[in-house]
Amino acid sequence: MSRTAYDQTMRVYLHGSGRSGRDAWPSALAANAVFADVATMDGNDAKIAELSRITPKGSVLFAHSAGAVPAVLSIDRKAVSVEALVLLEPALYDVARGMPAVEQHIDVITHARALADAGDLYGFWREVRPVMFGGPAEQEKWVAEEALAARFASVELPWGHAVTPDMIEGVRTLVITGGWNAEYEAIAAVLVTHGATHQQLVGNEHRPQDHPDFEAAVQCFLEG
Repeated sequence: MSRTAYDQTMRVYLHGSGRSGRDAWPSALAANAVFADVATMDGNDAKIAELSRITPKGSVLFAHSAGAVPAVLSIDRKAVSVEALVLLEPALYDVARGMPAVEQHIDVITHARALADAGDLYGFWREVRPVMFGGPAEQEKWVAEEALAARFASVELPWGHAVTPDMIEGVRTLVITGGWNAEYEAIAAVLVTHGATHQQLVGNEHRPQDHPDFEAAVQCFLEG
């Protein structure tokens, strides 16, 4: 890795719906980096305004999962001007509507949200946990996971935001997926048709930024 190249370009890291701020990027160097924290902000407009405030012109913008929605919208609205965009398992479901894996996921989450809205939080978790975390809901783990379930039942859904794949055109874009989930691979495939570069880093599922080869993959893309 060219440490000098890393240090010379500002990086802005935008988390998804899990960990936020610096906690969401434990492997990233702190030098010349900004770690956004939009966890308490409602709606994309507020998140885009925050990105505009903290993103120096010419930065590399990293966005994980649902964070890809305000990241791409901020570029489309010219709220930020970036050198490159790195998307980690981007939850840009709007760009891949109609694809079976995407529609199945939306159907599952829509039904699960209906259960949560009716007061059946465990029913919500029983449907969501396998598709989001790769394992079944278990009663013996419920006390430890109930707060997480409640948070996921209340986060803004990452579809219905009028994100279109052409919004990344003209922006150097790297999409990294974990090779474990069909809908993220489908989203990546659509973005590739609009100019993105796609790479899989298998082994860390929804957090490819924790993969030991992540930084090398980013540097290769930025230098290439």
